[in-house]
Amino acid sequence: MIVDTSPDLVRRLLHAQFPDWADRSITPVKSFGTVNDLYRLGSDMVVRLPRRADAAGDVQRELEWLPRLTPLPTAIPVPVCQGEPGEGYPWNWSVLRWLDGENPVVGDFPLVARDLAEFVVALRRIDPASGPASDRGGPLVDRDRETREAIDQARDMIDAAAATAAWEAALQAPQWSAPPVWTHADLGPGNILVADNRLRAVIDFGVLGVGDPAVDLIPAWNLFTGSARAIFRSTVDADEATWERGRGWALSISLIQLPYYRDTNPVITANSLHVITEVLRS
Repeated sequence: MIVDTSPDLVRRLLHAQFPDWADRSITPVKSFGTVNDLYRLGSDMVVRLPRRADAAGDVQRELEWLPRLTPLPTAIPVPVCQGEPGEGYPWNWSVLRWLDGENPVVGDFPLVARDLAEFVVALRRIDPASGPASDRGGPLVDRDRETREAIDQARDMIDAAAATAAWEAALQAPQWSAPPVWTHADLGPGNILVADNRLRAVIDFGVLGVGDPAVDLIPAWNLFTGSARAIFRSTVDADEATWERGRGWALSISLIQLPYYRDTNPVITANSLHVITEVLRS
């Protein structure tokens, strides 16, 4: 079930639960995301409303774990409060501090690459004790059936034989055998904010958890080209096996996204095609 939201719904929820904020301006935030709607609340806060049941649990995960992710070199969302179901809206929702910046386009941005790699390294160093398991923290083979089905569904848009060969090569990489570490697990361009050619913030920690750090290497293919990719790899200091699993994660995520979003989200579709092309070239 997908729930539609609106500024009027946000205002009614605020009137009912946080009346001190109900007279603030409410402005929809343009986003190419698919599971949450965002509304800027005044100048310094943002309301986040899950649109699907499978995203509703992300609110609690962020509220519980984001305050514990310190120290980090880059701004991340700061939870203000949690809202409850009401006014016909079925799930918990959240209010967070507003973070400035723009989503980046794919390209050769060495400073952003270094900044993001340093963020990934710092996140890994935070004590993972009692952290929740990431949905993307296990071995790649767990995604084998879903990935192969996506290749078959998208064969009119991609070189299916080459994609299959690249996926099978990634499955051969040695698995992560060290203790799990913190991962963001969804470092796509839509969850990164930049300004003045520097990283300003990382957002949307809905699938945050502990697991294999390879999943946080996906910006090497979904965002960076040229020297930026090399700088990202060098700074994040990934061994060959982890890099190959990261390549597999980037490929699998994009393959699965492609047939799912081909008719509904041109931005995600275009980025997925870009990733698949880049992986097959590398």
